[in-house]
Amino acid sequence: MAAPIEIVLEVPGLVVLVGAAGAGKSTFVARHFEPRDALSSDDLRAALTGDPGDQTATRPAFAILHRELVRRLRAGRLVVVDATNVRPFARRALARRADSLGAPATAIVLDLPSGLIHARNLARPRPVPIAAVDAQLAELARSVGAIEEEGFARVVVLRSPADVEAVRVVRAPGETAPAG
Repeated sequence: MAAPIEIVLEVPGLVVLVGAAGAGKSTFVARHFEPRDALSSDDLRAALTGDPGDQTATRPAFAILHRELVRRLRAGRLVVVDATNVRPFARRALARRADSLGAPATAIVLDLPSGLIHARNLARPRPVPIAAVDAQLAELARSVGAIEEEGFARVVVLRSPADVEAVRVVRAPGETAPAG
């Protein structure tokens, strides 16, 4: 059993989930955060086109995500970004927005074994193509060691399902979830 991993978050603040399709980012968000805290690229693509996997909607979905991130941080909220975020430029863009508003950014990286990720992906109702998952895994492997240099106040790397299960997310003392 993995040692407990406590992640203390300040509010306002940004949490960026990082991991390939099938790593369990959305499950992690559902387990540890309120739905109102989350911004999901899949949900935004679905709102735009009716299909969460429609990659033609990625650019407008992320434009909306970035605007909403800034709006929520300005309102003093905790914001959790649920997207692959395996590319450094994507993570830096999010961290810069939080920094410009004086909000700390935390990266939670689900760097799980590739076999597990592929099995989870294939079990989905609409799996992501294997080649795309492999590309995401390769991009994460190239950049995971440098995430701390991208503007994050804290980086938590989870490398096993036991690590994921050991996580306890808490808001900084004195911070409460906003109503509504």
